[in-house]
Amino acid sequence: MARVLSRAGTAVQTHDFTTAGREAEERAALTRVGLSTELSDVTEVEYRQLRLEKVVLVGVHSGKEADAVNSLHELAALAETAGSQVLDGVLQRRPHPDPATYLGSGKAEELAELVAALGADTVVADSELTPSQRRALEDVVKVKVVDRTALILDIFAQHAKSREGKAQVELAQLEYLLPRLRGWGESMSRQAGGRVAGGEGIGSRGPGETKIELDRRRIRTRMARLRQQIAAMAPARQTKRSRRAAGRVPAVAIVGYTNAGKSSLLNRLTGADVMVLNALFATLDPTVRRHRTPDGREYTLADTVGFVRSLPHQLVEAFRSTLEEVGYSDLIVHVVDASHPDPEGQIAAVRAVLAQIDGAGDIPELLVCNKSDIAPLDALAALRAAHPDAVFVSAHTGAGFAELEERIAALLPVPDEAVDVVVPYGRGELVAQLHQEGLVEREEHLERGTHLVGRANAALAAELNRADVG
Repeated sequence: MARVLSRAGTAVQTHDFTTAGREAEERAALTRVGLSTELSDVTEVEYRQLRLEKVVLVGVHSGKEADAVNSLHELAALAETAGSQVLDGVLQRRPHPDPATYLGSGKAEELAELVAALGADTVVADSELTPSQRRALEDVVKVKVVDRTALILDIFAQHAKSREGKAQVELAQLEYLLPRLRGWGESMSRQAGGRVAGGEGIGSRGPGETKIELDRRRIRTRMARLRQQIAAMAPARQTKRSRRAAGRVPAVAIVGYTNAGKSSLLNRLTGADVMVLNALFATLDPTVRRHRTPDGREYTLADTVGFVRSLPHQLVEAFRSTLEEVGYSDLIVHVVDASHPDPEGQIAAVRAVLAQIDGAGDIPELLVCNKSDIAPLDALAALRAAHPDAVFVSAHTGAGFAELEERIAALLPVPDEAVDVVVPYGRGELVAQLHQEGLVEREEHLERGTHLVGRANAALAAELNRADVG
C-alpha cells in the first residue's frame, strides 16, 4: 500500500524559535532506530511494550470496499503518526470477523506468509480485537499483533503534555490493558477461596496471591488513584469557566476530525502560536485564545482534541473532563477536511462523539469546510449541496475567513438590553467593560462624560444606568 502520510512536508527544515516551532522540532527530532532485544517468539513474552517499526495492516469488511479502503488508509496514517513504516495492507471481505483469528484461517496463513516475506515485525488490525483473537492471530503470524485501539492509545501517550492529559491517557491505557493481562503455567494459579482461604483443609497452603493477580490489583489501585487526580483537577476547570462566565465572555469550541485543520484555523483567526503538523492527533491539550467579532465583541476560541472513527471508548471516557468544555460553549465550530475522500463520514463520526457530551446537542453548530483550496471541485459541489449553511475556507491561504468571522458574530449570543447612557469620565472602567462584554453602537465624548449607545447584559446595564449622568 502506498504511504498515506507523507513526511516530506512535515519535517522542520530550519530553526523556528516560536513555541509551536520548538514543539514541532522536538517531535521531528524523536527517531526510532529499530534496536530491540525482544524475543522472536512472542508467546514467551508476558509483558510487552507497544513497538511499531515495520507494520502490515489488515482489515475485515462487509460493506462498500471504498469505505474499507479509506479506513485502511486512515489506519496507515495513524501507524505512521505513531512512528512506524507501513509495508502493505490486506483486506478480507466476509460477513463478520472470525471469532477465533479475526481473519479466516486461510487468509491468516496468507498474512503470515506476507509478513515473513516483507520482514514485518507487527500486524495492525483495523478494529478492536478481543484478547483471544489477538493471541490466536499472533500464534499464526508469529509476530506481535496490535489493534486499532492500542495504536490510538500509543499516539495519545506520545503526544500528551499537560498533567491532566497524561493522567487521562494513562487511565485509558490501564482500562484497555486490564482484561488483556496474560500469564502462563503456575502464574495462572489462583489464591484459595472459601473455608480453605481461612486456613482450613487441604489447599490452604497454596502460593497465595499470584503475579497476575498482584498486577491486576495494582492496576485497579492505580486506576482509582488516577480517577481521583482527574476529579481533583475539576475545580480548576470550573474556576476558569466561572471566571469566563463572570466576565460574560461568549465561548466558541473548535471541534472536528483529527488533522482537519483546527489548529491552523485557530492560528489564522487569532494569530495564536499553536503547533501545526500534517499528522493525526497533533493536538491533545486544549488551547484557548481570545478574539473579537468584527463589531468589537470579545469571545474565546478553544482548540480541542480531534476525533476519529471508532474512537476507543476508553479515550472518550478518560477525556470526558476535557471534552466537557465543548458542552459549556455558546457555539461549536465544526471543522471538516473538504479534501478528504470521505468528508461525510468524518462529519458523522464527529457528531457521534458530540452526542456523548452532555449539553453539546443543544449548542448551535457552524460547519466549516477547510482546505477548500486543494479539494476537488466535484467534492466541494457535493458538500455545498448537502450543507448549504456551511462556510468554505482555507486556513492556508486565508480565503473565506471574512465570511467565517461574520457568521461566528451572527451566531454568538447578543447582549439583550439596550443602553443609552452618559458615563462620567471617572467611571472609565464601565466604558471598557461595555466594549469587552457588550456591543457599542455609538460612542461620543461630551462635557459631562462618555455618551454610549449599545447593548449589554442585565447586570452591566443596571450598573451603567446607576452611573448615568445624562
